[in-house]
Amino acid sequence: MSAVFSALSDPTRRAILARLAEGEATVSELAEPFGLAQPTISKHLRILEEAGFIEQGRDAQRRPRSLVVGGPLKDVDAWLKPFREQWERRFDRLESFLHKKAKRDPKNGDK
Repeated sequence: MSAVFSALSDPTRRAILARLAEGEATVSELAEPFGLAQPTISKHLRILEEAGFIEQGRDAQRRPRSLVVGGPLKDVDAWLKPFREQWERRFDRLESFLHKKAKRDPKNGDK
């Protein structure tokens, strides 16, 4: 899990994942919007591959990268689930509290 969060800690790698969510892309295509050299993008891609986020394909001379379906994001989602549920319960209680308060004091609440 540490490798996954380490890979996600970099904004360039998060942007690469967002781009690959739209479809596969080559190193050149991925490097273009960042203005980075191919070796720099390749380093980011290697980190994402080692973390299990992406895989390298083979299409004749091209080596497109693509997202791994159900990869480590599924594990991250499972790990985050209890935290998300806790915050959802807290927001639900806050909403209920504010709704009750508005009913008791109509001049300060929504009508």
